This record gives sequence, structure tokens and C-alpha cells, in this order.
Amino acid sequence: MRSISLINQKGGVGKTTSTANIGASLALLGKRVLLVDVDPQANLSVHFGINIHEIEKSVYHMIMNEAPFDEVVQKTEVGGLDIVPSQIALSGAEIQLVGMVGRETILRDAVAPANGRYDYMLIDCPPSLGLLTLNALTTVKEIFIPLQTEFFALEGMSHLLKTVDLVKKRINHELQITGIIACMYDARTSLAKAVHEKIKEYFGNKVFRTVIRRNIRLAESPSHGQPITLYDRETIGATDYMALAKEVIAQEMPAHEPAAVSQVATPTPSPAPTATAFAQPAPKAAQPTLPTMTTAPPKDRVSNTN
Repeated sequence: MRSISLINQKGGVGKTTSTANIGASLALLGKRVLLVDVDPQANLSVHFGINIHEIEKSVYHMIMNEAPFDEVVQKTEVGGLDIVPSQIALSGAEIQLVGMVGRETILRDAVAPANGRYDYMLIDCPPSLGLLTLNALTTVKEIFIPLQTEFFALEGMSHLLKTVDLVKKRINHELQITGIIACMYDARTSLAKAVHEKIKEYFGNKVFRTVIRRNIRLAESPSHGQPITLYDRETIGATDYMALAKEVIAQEMPAHEPAAVSQVATPTPSPAPTATAFAQPAPKAAQPTLPTMTTAPPKDRVSNTN
């Protein structure tokens, strides 16, 4: 079973949307998929039509050893796709976990029964680098990082990469960043193109070829409790996530090893350069550095229509 956490300490970057729709697309491609919602906001659970105020057992009860995996996991409308839902009670878990022995690996032990039942486990992390996210990182072997192709996309990335590197060195030696997802892409704007190029410059072959384009139907689908594959399979959002899911599967093929799947050394975070990074690419002989985006973005006129 491939185990993957989708992580970014920033909110609103497409993390939950990507978790839901990659999972749904993989299921449509015949894979057995488990989604685990470890965000107290429970947006992933809502995305699949779960009433988070009425469920009796959630990932919180599983983490606190009050309910086993089999009593918490639920089926979704998508065949082959199950979910461990979350709820607001999880917001107090970090405080309760502080005094527990082995608090960093509680989630890993709780989802152990999933091994052998599924082809993929995708974990939706909260927009923070706290104890819940730490548990997610010790549970999986892979990390996908969704990034907005907008002005502050790389802001704070050094801290995230440093956290991943520390977890890899001290707790989970198998942890690898295996995918960077460019989200909310609008090819009509020069800013989106510039940010996408900077992301590829920094992360290299970890960046998926598929970009997730801006799409109003994609934004609407959570309010209907459905992934985009059920809500509107003909939209570009469904097309993009299906293409991305196929890339995820292709990572397992021998032709993609080790380039697409194996760990490329995590760059050592360095002091952010000036905001002229977009205009002045880093020298070829040096490791690309993360830009601090403090200048005003290009003024493109962008339509919000689908």
C-alpha cells in the first residue's frame, strides 16, 4: 500500500481538494483507496457528504484509542473509496496527545489495520506543522505538496522542508517528497507561468506534469458533498485530476524509477533572496533558492468565469 500525506502549512492551496479528487480518480481507475482526514476543520469529510456534527466516531476516537479502525472507517459514494472522517473534537487532540508516550506514532498504529486492504492511503493534513501533521508524516512514506501558482506560493516553504527533513532523520527514515502539485493555475496570467517555472526550477522532476487549472465547478463540488468525478465528470477539473491520478500510478512503473519516485535530496533551506528572484534566475552552478515574494505581482486582468 502506498501511503501519502498531502501537506502544506498554508491554507487555501488546494490540499483538501487534491486529496479528495486524486482519491476519487484513483478509485475510478480501479484502485482501492483510503482517505484519512486529520484536519479538525473536517473539510475532506464534508467533501464526501458526511455530516460531521452527527457522526459518533471519527479519527479523533481512533487516535485516542476509544474506537478501532473498523468502527470508524466509512464507505463513500465512490466505489472502492473509503474514508476515516474527522470532526471538530480533533482540535483538542494535540493538547491531549502531548503527555502520551509515543505521541508521534499514534496515528500510524491506529491505521495499521488498513495495510493489505487498500492500494493507496491519502492523508489530508491540517494547515499547520503541529502534532497532528507530525503524526501524519510518521505514518506515511511519501509526501505530496500542493502549491498555488500565485504570488506567495513558496513563502514559508523552507520551514516546511526543514520539518520534513527532521522527521526523516529522527523518526521516519523512509519519508520522501515524491510529488509537487501546481494548483489553481491560470495560463492567461504571466504570474501563474512565472511561479510555475520557479516551482519547477526549485523542485525539478518532483513536479507533476499535470497542472490543476482554475475551475468553478471544482470549487462548487464540495458544497454538494461530491468529488468532481461525480459532480461533473466532463469539466476540466475532472480531466486534470484524472490525468494527475494516472501520473501517480505511473510513478510505480520501472521506467519512472528512480527519477519520479525515489527521494531526491531535500534542499537545505537557505536565507530567502530578494524579491527579484522572478526576474533573475539563480546561477546554474548553485542550488535554486526559495524566493521571498514581496513585490507586487504583475497586473493581469483575469476573468473569474469558468
